[in-house]
Amino acid sequence: MESKAVIPDRAEFKSSCETPHCNEKKRRTSRTGSREHLRGTGPPLLSNFIKLARRPWTPAKTGEMESPLCVSIFLVLCIFIQSSARGQSLQHEPFGKRSQAVETVETLQETETRFLLFEEETDRGCQIRLNHPDTLQQCGFNSSLPLVMIIHGWSVDGLLEDWIWQMVAALKSQLAQPVNVGLADWITLAHHHYAIAVRNTRLVGREVAALLRWLEETVRFSRRNVHLIGYSLGAHVSGFAGSYMGGKHKIGRITAITQTIKCAHERSVHLFIDSLLHAGLQSTAYLCSDMDSFRRGMCLSCRHGRCNTLGYHTRQQPLSKKSKRLFLMTRAQAPFKVYHYQFKIQFINQTEKPVEPTFVMSLLGTKEEVQKIPTPLSGGITSNKTYSILITLDVDIGELVMIKFKWENSAVWANVWNTVQNIILWSREPLYSGLVVKSISVKAGETQQRMTFCPENIDDLQLHPTQEKIFVRCEVNSKRLNRKIK
Repeated sequence: MESKAVIPDRAEFKSSCETPHCNEKKRRTSRTGSREHLRGTGPPLLSNFIKLARRPWTPAKTGEMESPLCVSIFLVLCIFIQSSARGQSLQHEPFGKRSQAVETVETLQETETRFLLFEEETDRGCQIRLNHPDTLQQCGFNSSLPLVMIIHGWSVDGLLEDWIWQMVAALKSQLAQPVNVGLADWITLAHHHYAIAVRNTRLVGREVAALLRWLEETVRFSRRNVHLIGYSLGAHVSGFAGSYMGGKHKIGRITAITQTIKCAHERSVHLFIDSLLHAGLQSTAYLCSDMDSFRRGMCLSCRHGRCNTLGYHTRQQPLSKKSKRLFLMTRAQAPFKVYHYQFKIQFINQTEKPVEPTFVMSLLGTKEEVQKIPTPLSGGITSNKTYSILITLDVDIGELVMIKFKWENSAVWANVWNTVQNIILWSREPLYSGLVVKSISVKAGETQQRMTFCPENIDDLQLHPTQEKIFVRCEVNSKRLNRKIK
């Protein structure tokens, strides 16, 4: 990561009552359990989520640099950036209770949540207190700038996690337009058994809404200029905050970041931070029905809003009743962006028997060249079959101009193949022997460019073990090539 943030010592957030923050913990916690509104059902399931699935990988040994390609991540992305028309989550109170969205600020004199504001990327936050306008000036709140508020999730150890400070630093240092950066610190309510922390999200959402309504009344700060970024249970807090706002207008933007598997802990939030740190390397995700289709490169279309950038700079799209699942792959480390390609390889197997070879490709572009890319094909190659696969590159090679396609098998397989060819030569009937790659069609996901490549030497089409063929750009329907193959 390129962030220059100074991460505060985690020891400063220990609940040992050595800091003013900790001194209030017992007093706050003693009141929390008795609140009637915490007895409601759990929070609504937000449609905004990030689901990660990681392929197994082996950590690098001590003293070795981790290969940027040793880990690939498929990201099922349903992270919706909600506009002012979508910034509220509407839900009825349980058991027929009247909605609390119309509650006035005067009925909530203090909050369990600490609201911190950051003037510099390295400071530790200044507390804004509800109904204390003087704290706005003391903390440097600028009502002419948007407010981005970070809301953390469940806490195992009662400490604020390091990603919070990394996101604060990125928001303060990397955006073209300055913003107020705040944090809803509800650590005293998040550091409980998970079920209790889930119930507490309703209270925290109510307090966030109370702060925003107070800002409207005190300094005429529009809720349309508010962006809530909720991580894990903080995503639920954001949804509750939207539902408690009331009125005709809604919160300008809500980003909900969650994940569903343990081995990807914090991965999604770091992908979001990466979008801030590397504005010129925005990752693209693609709408797809399932993982198998995505692995075959079948989902790299951007027509009709079928793709979007990931993270802070995502494009806002009209609200849909159905949640969308967008997929992408990432590098093992920041910057996480990769370049997606669909390769459709048309084979002709002239041996009349299924063949299961191993191939590698080298790609030459106008900017870079990448060599020996594994090209996995499922199942044996039969006559006249086209295979579609997804290939990703961690560098921008520019426009693809040449493909080197190699049958890379062991010496044992080469010996077997040669034996088969000798048998064919002694047969009475003239038989063609070998494997022919008729054409390779390529689609670049990031540029949406389509290309077709044909063999450079059409007088020598057959591909044998350990051999390499060169493919160059050609017409989609080459008459001369078709005559040669026939």
